[in-house]
Amino acid sequence: MAEQRQAAAVVALALLAACTGTPGPQPAELTALENPRPLRVLWSVSLIEDPRYNADWPPPPVEGGDRWIFFPVLVGDAIYATSRDGVVTRLDAANGRRRWRTAAETPVSSGVGADADTVAVANEDGEVVAFDAAGGKVRWRARVSSEVLAPPEVGSGLVLVRSLDNRIFAFSASDGKRRWVYQRASASLILHAPAGVTIAGDTAYAGFPGGKLVAIALSNGGQRWEVTVSVPKGSTELERVTDVVGRPALQGREVCAVAYQGRVGCFEAASGRQLWSRELSSATGVSLDARYAYVSDDKGAVQALDRSNGQSIWKQDKLTYRQLSQPFPEGQAVVIGDFEGFVHFLERESGAFVSRFNTRGGAVRAVPIALPAGLLVQTEDGSLHALVP
Repeated sequence: MAEQRQAAAVVALALLAACTGTPGPQPAELTALENPRPLRVLWSVSLIEDPRYNADWPPPPVEGGDRWIFFPVLVGDAIYATSRDGVVTRLDAANGRRRWRTAAETPVSSGVGADADTVAVANEDGEVVAFDAAGGKVRWRARVSSEVLAPPEVGSGLVLVRSLDNRIFAFSASDGKRRWVYQRASASLILHAPAGVTIAGDTAYAGFPGGKLVAIALSNGGQRWEVTVSVPKGSTELERVTDVVGRPALQGREVCAVAYQGRVGCFEAASGRQLWSRELSSATGVSLDARYAYVSDDKGAVQALDRSNGQSIWKQDKLTYRQLSQPFPEGQAVVIGDFEGFVHFLERESGAFVSRFNTRGGAVRAVPIALPAGLLVQTEDGSLHALVP
């Protein structure tokens, strides 16, 4: 495990080099927008009102390649969110009012997974904590085999947890009993980035190192199919890293995924038959709407691709090396966060800048999420902003 984390940190540091003060490509400077569309802020709250809340330990500092991304989640009219201190908060989506706040009593290393009954978080030591969604009471604790970077996926009576050593653990949402484990061979060099699980119907979809995308039966953890998103290339071990990143994206009968130093592709969700693929490298993931697939590539260009064939629709390259989040389509806009805490709104059909919001907080690394009215972004310093473009 120590060797895996060291290898992962090497790749993560390479991705972050543009903003560490070391020689190399520098982040693009932002220029003022002409006639930006107005944005309305529905509400803003901080998750870290009292760092000592329900805890007698200081959160450890973030160093080197150890960087965690905290994803909020919307279930019905409730938002669940957390930050490094492990305090989980339930908020009203309409106004940001807190319904409850509770502590995992351990630092956490990923965002929140939830459904209408269960809320779950995990940490870099492999500890998983599940709460009752109604009142925030701890329901059970369990452990997986290594560090967790992606939020647990909750659904169909299960809590699925993806660990860094290429395992997916399925726990009963009601009592935490382990139902099954899906396991793949460990890679010698891995990307230290969230690679989550997506549940649709009776199937879970997940990507792995080596450019693999798999479909797994929720009933028993059996593999339904496996496809290759990207084939490793290059003469060195670092050049051959081609991990599938982010959560597989589903829309209709398609599932799409993207690999670092690899390709983006879409497949039939039922069979895994490839619909299309094209060369493109990303460290965050792919998003879909009814017409397009959206990706922030590893150089900071935002691209829109035709979902039917993968052909390029537009490319916005004025955010290079700004460590962009995964794009999020919202109405007629595509929304992306960056390392300085700016949220950029691009025109869906052309990629032109239409608006920008400064969170005045930490980096926006988590993909925004949809709200009943507008969208929500979470910053690295634990602030939440509900926006209406």
